[in-house]
Amino acid sequence: MKPIILVVGARPNFMKMAPLYDELKKRDLPVILLHTGQHYDENMSKVFFEDLDMPKPDIYLGVGSASHAKQTAKIMIDFEEICEKKSPSIVVVAGDVNSTIACALVAKKLSIPVGHVEAGLRSFDMEMPEEINRILTDRISNLLFTPSKDANQNLTNEGMDAQSIKLVGNIMIDSLLNKIEKSEISNIHQKLKVKKENYALITLHRPSNVDYEDSLTRIIKALETIGEDTAIVFPVHPRTTNMINEFGLENRINQIPNLILTKPVGYLDFLALIKYSKVVLTDSGGLQEETTALGIPCITLRENTERPITVEEGTNTIVGNKTENILNEWRNISLNGGKSGRIPELWDGKTAIRISDILVNFLKEN
Repeated sequence: MKPIILVVGARPNFMKMAPLYDELKKRDLPVILLHTGQHYDENMSKVFFEDLDMPKPDIYLGVGSASHAKQTAKIMIDFEEICEKKSPSIVVVAGDVNSTIACALVAKKLSIPVGHVEAGLRSFDMEMPEEINRILTDRISNLLFTPSKDANQNLTNEGMDAQSIKLVGNIMIDSLLNKIEKSEISNIHQKLKVKKENYALITLHRPSNVDYEDSLTRIIKALETIGEDTAIVFPVHPRTTNMINEFGLENRINQIPNLILTKPVGYLDFLALIKYSKVVLTDSGGLQEETTALGIPCITLRENTERPITVEEGTNTIVGNKTENILNEWRNISLNGGKSGRIPELWDGKTAIRISDILVNFLKEN
């Protein structure tokens, strides 16, 4: 049997592919784990692989950081050579990063079937590079593995073949449920000197928030108020660090009371930080899902989300990046405890099993 290539490129991909890799290997299927190296912090990538019990990638392209065009082009050139050498039966990509569209496009042009994990998500914001990647990848994929019914509806509205749309659930939750108990070994709270269930957690990396001084300053202003009576743990993304320095905001950041700055942390440490937080403030997509699964109130610092189920059924509230909107929701959570929410359908830790079943049947038929 020809190999199945699983593509990862950035840290969110690791959480999506780890359970699928494990399940396919259990079935003794030939699997090639390919890491494009899109994420430029290789030390952090290594930690995530270890935390998720993933093996060293079979193939590492090492494309590194660059503009969208250069990075995508480099991945395509290198991946084409891999496909010609390995002749895979199918290429499986995940999420919405540049590695996703680059590898899907190469495979499709070589007449290799493509499976897209986390298909059908839409923010309906074409200013987001990720939205472009999502739409284009879905358009050329043979198998569209969706996490929720709204994703199915999006694909149906776009005229996608109903036979290609497969509601399988949220594979990020597979990783979370697999590792949440193991995360108890983390000593991140002692290391950061923060009390469990007595802090807010914030992550920030999207260009709309950090690449413009006014938007970044509005968020900082909200943190200045929150920090007056609550500890804030802030693992700072490299992009955010660069922009804080460029705008000369280091002193203002460092003067925020009760703010605990740290470099990005590993998966198990981060799970522990989410699990024991009072509230999460974020512009991340995956974190909206993880907080919903764990029942943690989430304030999303964006104008929209490609994961509306986390708002409709989960614990997520969209507020944008205006100071007063952030603080209004913060006060609501502080006084009323925030949204309770519920865990959406098929977020049960068995998504990798469902995807593997579909892949096996597809390859038998083709």
